[in-house]
Amino acid sequence: MSRADKMMDVCLLAGEIMLTYGAETYRIEETLERMAKAAGFVNVHSFVTTTGIFLSFDEVGKGDTMQMIRVDDRIYDLNKVTLVNQVSREFVTGEIDEEVAYDKLNEIAKAPMNYPVWLVHIASGVAGAGFSYLFGGSLRDMLPAFIAGFIVSVCVFKFQEYLKVKFFAEFISAFIGGSVAIGLVYIGVGANLDQIIIGILMPLVPGVPLTNSVRDLISGDYVAGVSRGAEAILTALSIATGVALAIGLFLT
Repeated sequence: MSRADKMMDVCLLAGEIMLTYGAETYRIEETLERMAKAAGFVNVHSFVTTTGIFLSFDEVGKGDTMQMIRVDDRIYDLNKVTLVNQVSREFVTGEIDEEVAYDKLNEIAKAPMNYPVWLVHIASGVAGAGFSYLFGGSLRDMLPAFIAGFIVSVCVFKFQEYLKVKFFAEFISAFIGGSVAIGLVYIGVGANLDQIIIGILMPLVPGVPLTNSVRDLISGDYVAGVSRGAEAILTALSIATGVALAIGLFLT
């Protein structure tokens, strides 16, 4: 394998990890260009969308190299984005070479999430209870909000794993969460249904896609910004539709 091919693999692996786990488009492009230029390549150009990465550069005296990869999965773990940024800084400053960088990136890609899944579910329940109280609910509403928030988090993980359709998984999870909240209020566990439902849905709000959309638009990446904004809007619509269906079925 030539040095250009090896460097291409390093850059694309770094970009794939960053794009998969929630990095902004402009940050990925800047990282890939810095790494390629630090390796001595010229005419470096990168173009990143929400589903793909294009990268090309020239090796002096040996012609140009170009490659693209498609990225379909999106999981939000900003810790991995931070780790990739650290590897790129070490490479740019000359602390590590291509081989070491590639090995470190492989370790990051294969590493499990920073927090275990069970802790994420519990945190979602705690967030649901907290938001329910912050939005005007009573202490009595925190328990049903915790239970429903926990169930919603479990459903999102399981449905995404089996259905492979993010928006449909969020729709079903919101429907189940709304139904659980309605059932708990009906049997007298909670008092304020509105505040409970608001609380359990807050962990589902697409904060990272929305933030990245705004940052990409501000930086001039209009294609990525609009597509990420559309993703956030579709997620919001999926959540709203799921809750509306539960309310329509059980409260009318």
